[in-house]
This record gives sequence, C-alpha cells and structure tokens, in this order.
Amino acid sequence: MRVGIDVQSVNEVRDALVNFGDRYRRRLFTDSEISDCGGWGAPPVSSAPSLAGRFAAKEATLKALRVDNLVPSWRDIEIVRERGGWPSLRLHALAAEIARDASLTAFDVSFSHTEGIASAIVIAR
Repeated sequence: MRVGIDVQSVNEVRDALVNFGDRYRRRLFTDSEISDCGGWGAPPVSSAPSLAGRFAAKEATLKALRVDNLVPSWRDIEIVRERGGWPSLRLHALAAEIARDASLTAFDVSFSHTEGIASAIVIAR
C-alpha cells in the first residue's frame, strides 16, 4: 500500500486561470474534469476551488506512484466524479503504466477545498 497527500493554494490556481485561462485548463485537466468544474471559460473565482482540489489529487497521485525519471502528463491522471458524487481516480498512458509496473491496481482518492486551500489524499493498493 502507498499513500500520497498534497495541498494546493486556491489563490494560485485562481491567478493562473486569470492569467492563462483555458490554456491553463487544457494543460492540466481533462475535458471531463473541466466540465465538472464549470466548463471552459468558467469564472476563475468559482472554478478555482474545485480545480485546486483536483490538482492536489493529481500531485498526491504522483507521490503515491513514486515517479522517478518518467513523469506522466497531468492529463494522464484524471479525477472522475462518480454518479453518487464522490471522486475516483483513472490513470491513462504513462501513469497507468507506472501503476502497473508497481503492481498497484486499486486507488482511492479524497479531496476537499475551502476558499483558500485544497487538500487531497490518494491511497494505492
């Protein structure tokens, strides 16, 4: 079992959205994640907390994967909102390959955010 944890400033994400807009979203998040956080062009103040939570979850995933030389793209780690509302984790491409090589087959993710900070934890088994 492995654990990863991370915190992220909501204000930093908001500032990146103000400065780079959809270019920032496109670089870090999948279409599904963007949709779950208000969509393309969503106001930074309303989308930043949810995006910061997802970014913290992606960072926590990298820690649980214990990446070394090969670092997956941000979009290779996807936070999915399940029908019941809870988040789950999907790994694609290099992130999935790293997990497979480490015999990690099950992941749990939880994240939370307030106006100022987002945090996330990932448990890999």
